[in-house]
Amino acid sequence: MNAIYHPHKNLRRVFVWELPVRYYHWLNALCILTLIGTGFIIGDPPAILTGREAYQNYWFGTTRFIHFLAAYVFLFNFAFRIYWGFVGNQFASWRNFIPTNKKFFSDMWMVMKTDIFMTKREEEKSIGHNRLAGAIYFLTFIAFGIQCLTGFGLYAAMSDWWLPNLFTWVAPLFGGDFMLRQIHHWAMWFFILFTVIHVYLVFYHDYVEGRGELSSMAGGWKFIEEEVFEENKEEKK
Repeated sequence: MNAIYHPHKNLRRVFVWELPVRYYHWLNALCILTLIGTGFIIGDPPAILTGREAYQNYWFGTTRFIHFLAAYVFLFNFAFRIYWGFVGNQFASWRNFIPTNKKFFSDMWMVMKTDIFMTKREEEKSIGHNRLAGAIYFLTFIAFGIQCLTGFGLYAAMSDWWLPNLFTWVAPLFGGDFMLRQIHHWAMWFFILFTVIHVYLVFYHDYVEGRGELSSMAGGWKFIEEEVFEENKEEKK
C-alpha cells in the first residue's frame, strides 16, 4: 500500500488569503455558530420554571436579540464577501467558485476520486481552493442567500425598520410563514453538515498535503510545490 503523505522538498511560500477574506471567514464562522445555537432554542424553547417575576426572566427575549444581531452581522458580512469576490486577489475571485468550462469539471472529478472515493492519489494542482471546494462554496453562498431571505422574511413581520421591510415580499412568495420557517430550518441543518465536513477536510488536507491549509486562514500563507506554482503561473498568462 502506497503511503499517502510524501514530504515535499521544493516548497514556495505563497500569500493566498488576504486579510479581508480571513476576517470574513472567522466572523462568518462565529455568526453561523451563534445563529445555530440560538436558532435551536427559538425553534424549540425549553420550559424554564422560576418563581421570579416575568420582567426578571427575559432570557428568551435576550436569545432572540442575539439571534437577530448575529443575523445582521451575517448579512453585512455576506454582502462584503460578494463585493470582495470582484476586487480581491485571484484566489478570492468568483472565477474560482463558478464552474465555467470543461477543465473545471475535470478537476472536480479528480478531487472527488482523491478525497471522496480514494481511488486515485494525484498531486494537488491548486493553490487556493481546489475545484470541488470552490463549487461547494458557490452552492454554500446560494444557501447563505436563501437563509438571509427566509430569515429576514420572517423578521419583516415584526420590525418597523426599513431594512427588514425590504423582505416583506418573501413570505407570500414561499406560501406563508410556515413554509418560510421550514426552509429556514432545513438550511440550518445544511450549515451544520457543511461545518462538520469542512472542518474534517481542512484537517485532512493539512495532514496529507502538508501545505499549511489550517494555518493559512490565520496568517494567509500556504506552502506550495514549486512545480505547482510555476504551472499555475503559466495558466494565468
